[in-house]
Amino acid sequence: MTTESRQLPMTVPMPGLPDRVTIYEVGPRDGLQNEPTAVPVEVKAEFVRRLLDAGLDTVELTSFVPQRWVPQLGDAEELLDLLGPLGTGRQRPVLVPNERGLDRALDKGVNAVAVFASATETFARKNLNRSVGESLEMFVPVVRRALDGGAWVRAYVSMCFGDPWEGPVPVAQVVDVCSHLMDLGCDQLSIGDTIGVGTPGHVVRLVTALDDAGIGPDQVAVHFHDTYGQALANTLTALQHGVRVVDAATGGLGGCPYARSATGNLATEDLVWALDGMGVETGVDLDALVSTSTWMAEQLGRPAPSRVVRALAGG
Repeated sequence: MTTESRQLPMTVPMPGLPDRVTIYEVGPRDGLQNEPTAVPVEVKAEFVRRLLDAGLDTVELTSFVPQRWVPQLGDAEELLDLLGPLGTGRQRPVLVPNERGLDRALDKGVNAVAVFASATETFARKNLNRSVGESLEMFVPVVRRALDGGAWVRAYVSMCFGDPWEGPVPVAQVVDVCSHLMDLGCDQLSIGDTIGVGTPGHVVRLVTALDDAGIGPDQVAVHFHDTYGQALANTLTALQHGVRVVDAATGGLGGCPYARSATGNLATEDLVWALDGMGVETGVDLDALVSTSTWMAEQLGRPAPSRVVRALAGG
């Protein structure tokens, strides 16, 4: 079904939403990091090219973590070699866990990086083998060196809405970790609902508490997993409260290798369908994106989780 033949969704603007939203596409990194079978690097490179052709300006490419940690992303250097100039610039960030990862990224000409911390002690131990405090200390030289080199830096914080081992996570605890990272000079903060347990009221409370702590919604991105079907509702709530950057994964791919209860990310197509219907500009060609998801699902040997992909590809 092409854009010309498809007349839905009908555009009906909704008060309180921005004119434009930036989609921070995490499919090639967060979407593929937990796949059970190896994805050839040539397929990853083609995936990125198709995402860019569909109008996604910001695409997180990969992670410079040790291969033993996340085997699916052990080909980071090779991926950037295949992408060439398409793989560089401030809209092509990569994840780095420490100074060694930063060195590897900088050696490939990367100038946009992301660091990732946890709001809870248990997940910090499982994900980074350090306490929350120790991980924050580890990021001090990483962020400083990246900024000194002219790079754009994003800070991810996981387990902001709930933790499978510790249960509810106090908002003040999340704000404290976020504040430490932003005090290092990070340009953007992504708050993650890693296991998908958040609800809209919780989103409002956390975004408001961050704003009260000096981290305004213009600095915040939201990263919701759809375990309980709340990702889109949570996202729209965040947008109504000033957030303008949304993390999403084409096809609804994703999960976390260190939190088995984490299912897929908010599907980029589901987000674009909703925003298109409310007159919010994203710059994304939905039909091209659905075509990309359908192609990627074939590479992975299973259907895309995205409801919009299933509806349009089947139409």
